[in-house]
Amino acid sequence: MPEILVLIPARGGSKGIPRKNIRLFAGHPLVAFSIAAALQAERVTRTMVSTDDERIAEIARRYGAETPFMRPAGLAADNTTDLPVFQHALDWLEQQQGYRPDLVVHLHATTPVRQQGCLDLAIRKLLENQQVDCVRSVVEAEQNPHKMWRIDGSSGRMLPLLTVPGVAEPYNVPRQALPPTYWQTGHVNVIRPDTIRNGSMTGRVILPHIVDPRYLVDIDTPADWKFAEWLVGQGVDEMVWPQGNRRQTPGKVELLVLDFDGVITDNRVWVDQDGREMVAANRSDSLGINLLRQAGVETVVISKETNPVVAARCRKMNVPCIQGEDDKAGALQRLLAERRVDPAGVVFCGNDINDLPCFPLVGWAVAVADALPEVLTRADYILKKNGGHGAVREVCDRILGGNWF
Repeated sequence: MPEILVLIPARGGSKGIPRKNIRLFAGHPLVAFSIAAALQAERVTRTMVSTDDERIAEIARRYGAETPFMRPAGLAADNTTDLPVFQHALDWLEQQQGYRPDLVVHLHATTPVRQQGCLDLAIRKLLENQQVDCVRSVVEAEQNPHKMWRIDGSSGRMLPLLTVPGVAEPYNVPRQALPPTYWQTGHVNVIRPDTIRNGSMTGRVILPHIVDPRYLVDIDTPADWKFAEWLVGQGVDEMVWPQGNRRQTPGKVELLVLDFDGVITDNRVWVDQDGREMVAANRSDSLGINLLRQAGVETVVISKETNPVVAARCRKMNVPCIQGEDDKAGALQRLLAERRVDPAGVVFCGNDINDLPCFPLVGWAVAVADALPEVLTRADYILKKNGGHGAVREVCDRILGGNWF
């Protein structure tokens, strides 16, 4: 079996988005998505992260990657290219471990959205074409460069960027009449090690791995990050997820089950001198629940607390409430049995670790935006709103197919 090494460069000094590689993206550190793509690929035999940062190395190991060396600081500057980083890794592995992979796979940590099977297809293409140096992922360009211009520095005149044999004015013809062009992406780049040792990340003979535009995400700016999280939140079919693939919204939802503290409220409580408690909630949640009810979807609250304020808020929303449940999963199972509801049509929304046992019991597990990290990593969907600040309304609109968020 060929030795296939995946190497993911992830330095600690990102400027555009500080700490970008370990910032939480849809509930996981950004680098975790590339690690997951490698670990879930059938042909990959080793997965490594090259970093100069101890915190990145720690998180990479937690998600299953190796970090056998720390990258020298001189190879982690803003202007460091990929080539010396990969040459360093190959030299270190050969000198320290006697390890020489048959192929090297370069994954960009800033490209978190990959289709399942992406790596295996690209690896197979290079294995089957011995005369080829590299297989690189590309996507058809949205803007055809044959319609682009440059401006002459001396005359100030516009000149076409490219020409097309047999077409006098390519910039004036329909796009369909022009040769298709492709933009390289960071999804996967499979290279022969000798190509890297000889001073190139691609070599001279390159084959394409064409990526579906639905998976085109490359994060360089805060705006890119915001769009990418929105896209993932909509649901991307067959996308690789860390720690298993996330389930999509059920086709038919019969029941919404909510935690109370931290979901309906913002998890804070006000206590007066007599011990009376007050909480803050969002009025729009009530309307969302009412719209669900009109659509035939019922809502139930399961809370660990036994408190009059919980009962009062649920009465106001006209929602049944089960209180004082240390074992929420047991309460949920009894509820589904009593109502004879198919678990596949149930949505559960929580925020804390005592909600986690309920997640595998339902068809779709949702976390509020400010849920604990352990909850975010295991939820099928992460809301944009915090608990008590419209999160319940958001999940209601999501179930109803709205576009409120």
